[in-house]
Amino acid sequence: MPQFSPLQNDTFLRALARQPTDYTPVWLMRQAGRYLPEYRATRERAGSFLGLAKNPDYATEVTLQPVDRFPIDAAILFSDILTVPDAMGLGLYFVDGEGPKFERPLRTEQDVMALRAPDLGSLDYVFKAVTQIRTELNGRVPLIGFSGSPWTLACYMVEGGGSKEYHTIKKMLYNRPDLMHHILATNATAVAQYLNAQIDAGAQAVMIFDSWGGALADGAYQQFSLHYMQQVMAQLKRNKDGVPVPAIVFTKGGGQWIEEIADIGADAVGLDWTVNMARARALVGHKVALQGNLDPAILFASPDQIRSEVAKVLSSFGAPGPGSGHVFNLGHGISQFTQPEAVAVMVDAIHTQSRALRSAA
Repeated sequence: MPQFSPLQNDTFLRALARQPTDYTPVWLMRQAGRYLPEYRATRERAGSFLGLAKNPDYATEVTLQPVDRFPIDAAILFSDILTVPDAMGLGLYFVDGEGPKFERPLRTEQDVMALRAPDLGSLDYVFKAVTQIRTELNGRVPLIGFSGSPWTLACYMVEGGGSKEYHTIKKMLYNRPDLMHHILATNATAVAQYLNAQIDAGAQAVMIFDSWGGALADGAYQQFSLHYMQQVMAQLKRNKDGVPVPAIVFTKGGGQWIEEIADIGADAVGLDWTVNMARARALVGHKVALQGNLDPAILFASPDQIRSEVAKVLSSFGAPGPGSGHVFNLGHGISQFTQPEAVAVMVDAIHTQSRALRSAA
């Protein structure tokens, strides 16, 4: 196993462990992305999105770009949530302006029953990138690995791409729940194995993105999304060489289920911008840390307005006390049209204001 440099900034990990921190740490969903000119230049050299994601050198380069530019407190692996279904043989490809699609979506009983968790060797490019990124970070900040949730992956696998209505997968869910459960159980095994392999490769925390959980009805969410994320949690390595590896779960549109999400065994619950942070903190108590939840659109506002909105999120959470933890983030991914200067203002405001909050407490 590679030997990694000692961690110099563990504020993010301590916040997830609900330990005291000098300030509120921050990282951003999609922080390595199209809003950065250096990312766009690397993407052009790579020739395609998949060329970028499947090349460990390029993936390392773009993962480090926001860490080099901003004093953020964690790096997140640059990859795609659809690497797992791609490795299952569904034929991932990208259409400009339309996003990801699958050549062989799961539409028949035969398709579904043939589904198997992938050979992890076919995802070796991801694990090589994790080790390379962790090495090149040189201990500056922790590295987050990630996966899509079993339900979110299933949405793409059944719909054949992105969806606004989810008609195809919901038809299967209600007409043939047995097939739906087979897909989700297979995905839960695959996601757990995939995240464990990222941990073995050097990831110091992991996150599950349940991007489409909020499309489900109450009751269906618990049965078809939350249950399978709990299965992943039960199979996850929670420490590596005696060092805890925290896990974050994020359901976009899942604010009404915060208490239930907090019970599945994760260390932190991610919140979108529709959730009141003070209410969320009161609901979860000392069970989990919270991550979130600035509206990404605020980054199009003036610097003063950005600082003001950062202050609202920080004051809504309040000063972290014993057994609580807050990781600042956006309520979803950063827009490609965001100016990098706005991110710099936000990160500075989070660090400065959260230090002031602690000193005043």
